[in-house]
Amino acid sequence: MFGGGANLKLAVSNIIKQYQPALIGVGTTCLSETIGDDVPLILREYILKNHDPEGPAVVSVSTPSYSGTHIDGFHGAIRATVDALAKKENPDAGGINLFPGMLSPADYRHYKEILSDFGARYQMLPDYSQTLDGPMWTEYQKIPAGGTPIKEIVAMGDASGSIELGRVLAKTKSAGKLLADKFAIPCHSIGLPIGIKETDLFFDRISAITGKPMPEKYVQERSRLIDAYADGHKYVFEARAVVYGEEDLVIGMASFLSEIGVVPALCASGGKSGHLKAMLRDVIDDFDAKGITVMEGVDFVEIGEAAKKAHADFFIGNSKGYKIAREMKKPLIRIGFPIHDRMGGARIVHIGYRGAQQLFDCITNTIIQCRQDASPIGYTYM
Repeated sequence: MFGGGANLKLAVSNIIKQYQPALIGVGTTCLSETIGDDVPLILREYILKNHDPEGPAVVSVSTPSYSGTHIDGFHGAIRATVDALAKKENPDAGGINLFPGMLSPADYRHYKEILSDFGARYQMLPDYSQTLDGPMWTEYQKIPAGGTPIKEIVAMGDASGSIELGRVLAKTKSAGKLLADKFAIPCHSIGLPIGIKETDLFFDRISAITGKPMPEKYVQERSRLIDAYADGHKYVFEARAVVYGEEDLVIGMASFLSEIGVVPALCASGGKSGHLKAMLRDVIDDFDAKGITVMEGVDFVEIGEAAKKAHADFFIGNSKGYKIAREMKKPLIRIGFPIHDRMGGARIVHIGYRGAQQLFDCITNTIIQCRQDASPIGYTYM
């Protein structure tokens, strides 16, 4: 240890005194990782000295800022939390563990709606559906309501199965695989449910675990979506897109774009898993024939240079790509994280048939508007 222990222990004591939390998460920083502070040891010493059966759970997560991207820290925090808290206490409890990927609060609310409509008992981690997009408070709250209760994280050790969403995540030491190793809980690793094909897989897995068919409500949503695809295909067919963001979001979005007839001409991410191209090939028919460029571990300067060669009709990704899209005079459809130059990023639904419907309408209308605005005479009907 190099001197950080005393300050960390004091900080934990102050947090407990001021907030009375049920759980304290301790993420390391570049500095503590570099100098070698043994944070798990410091916390074990603190817990032994200040043992309180009624006290908060304390979870340590290694998050060096010089390694990986924010999505690596996101999944690392989930795995560390499950490792610290999940137990096998009631093998007959059953239920589904859902590891939903890093999406919008609206996506999380839709996940919960879907599972509830199946009548499924479930535990979802994380759950910021209320904490990142909650109602207005009438008075200050030290700790906002919402999130995944500790008892539900503990109960993950008794689940009938886990569903983890992300094709690159499936290649990592994920929370779902940890539960499979520790408690023999089957882990279903599939892609983010964006578009019909990937959403079908998601519903199939829920049906397999619960033994229940897809609720009629979603059968109808799927049918309306197919009808919309047929109506709008003539507008989007062979349009070209630049897709960028976290690897699993890029894969899910590229799968959806290919499904509707758009060519994801450039797929780029700052992630460095080494799996992006292989996963894209798995979800895109005729991947090689479409001449898709895939870039991993890149920044926006590199994406911008490649985008100029992609002959794209639009960009789809977070707000960070606005400068490139503006320079190329191409529209940017904002998805994912972060969206900091428009209202409503927290309310974008990407997943499920409902999310695909909203994305399809947005993309189709963007293409129609561009053609309409570029027309020398304009037109008032499609």
